[in-house]
Amino acid sequence: MKETLFQAIDAQKDELWSMSDQIFDNPEYEGEEVFAAGLLTDYLKQNGFAVEMGVGGYKTAFRAVYSHGEGGPVIGILCEYDALRGLGHGCGHHMQGPGCLGAAIALKNIQADRPFQLIVYGTPAEETLGSKCSMIKNGCFHDLDVAFMMHGGPNTCTDIKCLAQRSFEVTFHGKRAHAALAPEKGRSAFDGLLVSFQGIEFLREHVPDDVRMHYTIAELPGPANVVPARAKGEFSIRSFSKNELNGVCERFQDIIRGAALIAGVDYEIEEGTFFFNKIPVLLLNKLLMENAELAGAPQLAPPREKTGSTDFGNVMYEIPGSCIRVAFVPEGTASHSQEFVDAGKTQAAHDCVIYGAKAIAGAGYDLIMTDGLMDQVKAEFAENKRKYQ
Repeated sequence: MKETLFQAIDAQKDELWSMSDQIFDNPEYEGEEVFAAGLLTDYLKQNGFAVEMGVGGYKTAFRAVYSHGEGGPVIGILCEYDALRGLGHGCGHHMQGPGCLGAAIALKNIQADRPFQLIVYGTPAEETLGSKCSMIKNGCFHDLDVAFMMHGGPNTCTDIKCLAQRSFEVTFHGKRAHAALAPEKGRSAFDGLLVSFQGIEFLREHVPDDVRMHYTIAELPGPANVVPARAKGEFSIRSFSKNELNGVCERFQDIIRGAALIAGVDYEIEEGTFFFNKIPVLLLNKLLMENAELAGAPQLAPPREKTGSTDFGNVMYEIPGSCIRVAFVPEGTASHSQEFVDAGKTQAAHDCVIYGAKAIAGAGYDLIMTDGLMDQVKAEFAENKRKYQ
């Protein structure tokens, strides 16, 4: 049956490769991925899926459903299709939608005597807005038993842990004055920002080893001979534990309050993205890797123990999930790079679409057809959620 399943994906390769190339040639950004979403949903409709557009608060997000009988496992497949401004598809998102659709349609057409449901979610604006965070708050993904994704990369592997991350934009408001003639009449918003930076440096000594804190000046405060009335900074704080992260963020906000008091200025804090840490399910990782190996995927590698931050972490915090990364560039190649862009329409990129589709389809088939396997997945997820919060 796996051979038949994989052949059903191979039979779609021309359509899948064409979609991948078209999305690559038409990069779109930040929830405006109208072309990509239309291309993907048209293919799903042509293949018997019921499609709803505009889910989760984003006009280019979609939910596509196919049901085989009543009840059974609900297999979720999530795809991204946004690009990077100034770079294009430097993260390989143009391959995700076609790969995920190839898997979903092959699974739809299996000859199974068991009920199941397939749900494909299109998730825009991953690179900037982290749409999955608000989509899950708006009711998406809770209808799934598991959530699968695929991604291009330098190795074929899965991940174990990722960093939870909270971002903040802080604006200090002071009082403008001539820096030479009447500095005593001014209150420097920029002083507030500089003191906050220094406060974070002092905090570094007193946080767990896995905590990361970054900051930058978001707006230049103006000429040196004017006491600046406004200064804005961007801050990002990360940890492999969401609970630990929240504790550090409370201390960060104390630093901002203290910096404003020292500088004699006011401030406002606007919170941005909040990415959760993944709750790993190693059994799902194993299923994806076994099927990737069965399909002949290249450059198989052990799972990445620790990775950066992703909005898929918010999904995996609530629902068992896993993402298969499929090699299409040389080892050591970084994403968000020109090398990723240059490889975007190569044969290796086309093969990545097919290998990713086969890994997801094979893992989904195992969950549908193997008694008790989904129960094992859910039990591991519940146990790890107690450990990794």
